[in-house]
Amino acid sequence: MNSHSRGHLVYAARGVLSVHTERGTSIVPANRVAWTPAGFTHYHRAHSDTDMRILFLPASLARLVPGHPAVFLVSDLAREILLALTGPRNYDRAGGDPNRAASARLRRVLVDELHEAREQALHLPEPHDDRLQAIARMMYEQPGDNSSLAELGQAIGASARTLSRLFHNELGMTFYEWRTQLRIYHALVLLADGHDTTRVAHACGWANPSSFISAFTNLVGTTPGRYRSGHQRP
Repeated sequence: MNSHSRGHLVYAARGVLSVHTERGTSIVPANRVAWTPAGFTHYHRAHSDTDMRILFLPASLARLVPGHPAVFLVSDLAREILLALTGPRNYDRAGGDPNRAASARLRRVLVDELHEAREQALHLPEPHDDRLQAIARMMYEQPGDNSSLAELGQAIGASARTLSRLFHNELGMTFYEWRTQLRIYHALVLLADGHDTTRVAHACGWANPSSFISAFTNLVGTTPGRYRSGHQRP
């Protein structure tokens, strides 16, 4: 786990990334960028063949973006700026910035673009209650498990009513909303590894591909087929 004095952006030019903080996990498919504010303990994980780009922001710009971990949709302009600021031509052999003024201007434009972008529902909050953590472990290990909340509660000794209240109060969502997001995260990794839509749908707990495609598209903004084919790559 790491912590930095400056906030930073993590961008997947190719593949899928996940960013883990004490607040939860952000999944970062291509054409999304994750923001981690200064001081947050975190680590990154790359899934499949991934090209990860990291860009630190000065405090003067960091104050213009949220004070919590977030994921944003990347516009065409923001994508090109991220690639330019993290590409090999941005540094000389000594490791210095050949044009600090130009880079600073690009950073300002990038933050303006992020300020206009809407946050993506790609941050899965991490539970702290012991009972919710037990359910989370089971779901991480078996994302395709279709057990009801009552059935999962029996396994850990808690009622469905109690667990439902905990999900709402602690995570701000229902168990089924949380489980759907977790499954979509798992699906992103499987699709990046080249598995077809039908296989991924069943592995993640959907009885038929059409329901999976609908849930995936609502959360990610594109169909699993387009995502898998590399449509999302810059």
